[in-house]
Amino acid sequence: MKLQRNSRNQLFYFTPAFILLLFIIFCLTPRTLTLSSPSQLATTHQGSGEEEPEANNVSEDPNYCAVRFRRSHYLYKAFPSGLISDACCDYETVDRINADIYPKLHELIKTDFFKYYKLNLFKECPFWIENGQCMNRACSVETMDKTDIPDIYKSDVLGALKTSPAGPLFQPFEKCEFTDRDFCVVEDENDGVFVNLQDNPERFTGYAGPSAGRVWKSIYEENCFNIVHQLDPSRKNKISHTSSISKNQLSNIMSSIDQNDDENDSDDVCFEKRVYYRLISGLHSSISIHICDEYLNQTTGEWRPNLDCFISRIGSHPERIQNVYFNYVVLLRAISKLSPYLRGYEFCAGGGRDEDTKVKNMVTELTNAAVSCHGTFDEKLMFASDESRLLKEEFKNHFRNVSRIMDCVGCDKCRLWGKLQISGVGTALKVLFSYDDQYLNPSSNPNLLTRTEIVALFNTFNRFSESIIAIKRFRKLYHERVKAQTKDHTDDITTTATTTSASTKTNNTSQQPTQLTAHHHIIEFVSSLKDIIIPYAKSLSTFIIRQLEHWHIPMPSGISVID
Repeated sequence: MKLQRNSRNQLFYFTPAFILLLFIIFCLTPRTLTLSSPSQLATTHQGSGEEEPEANNVSEDPNYCAVRFRRSHYLYKAFPSGLISDACCDYETVDRINADIYPKLHELIKTDFFKYYKLNLFKECPFWIENGQCMNRACSVETMDKTDIPDIYKSDVLGALKTSPAGPLFQPFEKCEFTDRDFCVVEDENDGVFVNLQDNPERFTGYAGPSAGRVWKSIYEENCFNIVHQLDPSRKNKISHTSSISKNQLSNIMSSIDQNDDENDSDDVCFEKRVYYRLISGLHSSISIHICDEYLNQTTGEWRPNLDCFISRIGSHPERIQNVYFNYVVLLRAISKLSPYLRGYEFCAGGGRDEDTKVKNMVTELTNAAVSCHGTFDEKLMFASDESRLLKEEFKNHFRNVSRIMDCVGCDKCRLWGKLQISGVGTALKVLFSYDDQYLNPSSNPNLLTRTEIVALFNTFNRFSESIIAIKRFRKLYHERVKAQTKDHTDDITTTATTTSASTKTNNTSQQPTQLTAHHHIIEFVSSLKDIIIPYAKSLSTFIIRQLEHWHIPMPSGISVID
């Protein structure tokens, strides 16, 4: 019984060990033999997750989400929306009406009546001695020869000089530069030179430096009610053109045109002063847009849009784009209000009755489009109180000073368009604030506006209309740049990942002999382990079978002692 008990104890201890050894031999040997093929080793390496990353895998880069967010954010903000500050309509309305008006206006200003403009380009600056005359060829203005001027625009009137009834010894006096109703100095139609505006487009001239800076500094610091720091603090700093914009700057610009005015102190400024400042800022911004939109590439000699110029001067200051839209709304309202007067106005274009009728029909079509846009700007809200009525005279004086400052511009072409557009905005203000609706009757008041004022009004309106088109064009260029930079960023990630993957593959290929040698050592070890274990396994199985026979336990068929 003792031997039998010992045998059972041995069986109890050796059986689990035997099964465990068989399991180890079964698990290790076949898998090791499978890995022993060099081709299989290479295949397994390629499938181990270290292959070249595809484009979809670049999202693992920590900066990729930020790039995608910025891109989708600006695509979402592709067009301004919301109510225009201090106006009665929104950006969508302006974009929609401008899409209808722009083609009509663009063709109208090409007619003889609207393309010939007379002004005095050679007035001396009344405020300082201007020695910064621009000598660039682009600054010059091509004036019209007298033989090219239509006869209807020629005048034999003596002009501003009149002889006193007291006799020739008295010095002649000058004609008044403006009346009480005027918001700017009106160009004398009997003095100056004729200019074909189509031959002298507003564009980049290279005029810059202290002379140009002094003009705008005088306007903002001395003729803007001292509110610049409240409505646009950036005007306090010098605005310079930069040749390149960093990615961080790109991510912070043109994001929201309809921003909240809570960011500045505009609520602390009265409505009339805010309107004045928006008119000046919008005019300045519109001029800058035209300069950037027709910018001379001095390397190629091509005139083309300069996105960096636009971003630096306008795009990084959303309030300036707001003010461009605001000016458009004010001019649109003025033309709408003036439409009854224009329907009875005689447009003498100098090309015969048919040409006059054509111009009048074009103007009527344009004014009808303007009238169809209701509620753009409510001029009745201005100068309504006793206190604001006193402000009206100060408003006029500041604006008249700005029109005089334009004579201090050292670039002739810049002076031309500066004087014309100040006159255009001044004419709009005159229509809105100096005449009631019933007074705008050409039959009873045929001489409310001079031809020069009407030409300036419509050409200025065209300038702002083109500015809005240019803003959309620059926005498209901006998104194309962001898209290209995003693609470059993605390509950089892919290239880096590909280089890393190729380097890893090279290292793995150089290490394959070492890996194969190691696998062969493992196989040899397992084979030698088998040679050691199998004899013990045979002995153990023989012992188990014999014990089963000794205990008279039936054995399955086919099992016998291994000799």
